Amino acid sequence: VQLQASGGGLVQAGGSLRLSCAASGLTFSTYNMGWFRQAPGEDREFVAAIDDSGRNTYYSNYLKGRFTISRDNAKNTVDLQMNNLKPEDTAVYYCTAARNLRTVKLRRYVDYWGQGTLVTVSS
Repeated sequence: VQLQASGGGLVQAGGSLRLSCAASGLTFSTYNMGWFRQAPGEDREFVAAIDDSGRNTYYSNYLKGRFTISRDNAKNTVDLQMNNLKPEDTAVYYCTAARNLRTVKLRRYVDYWGQGTLVTVSS
């Protein structure tokens, strides 16, 4: 299984970035997909998830509507649109795949991790 994340980079506060994750080696439409992030010196934390059908999405409370997750089951991709970025959003962002929707926010129940893509937000 490979989860190849891309789209990270350097952006000024208030700007936007779109992360994309291309999945292979798994039956994509049967997995709930998500994004976690890890800031320097911090634990890895849940950001957003979308169920296998794409009909339901879940977000961390602190995002307050700034991020949007979406998926395309025909292309085996999941995206994270990030708007109004803040310096505290600086982190490595990881694409994830999980079979169990009930535990999709919990990192120990993630089945597969991508390699991560760095997002840096300057003030």
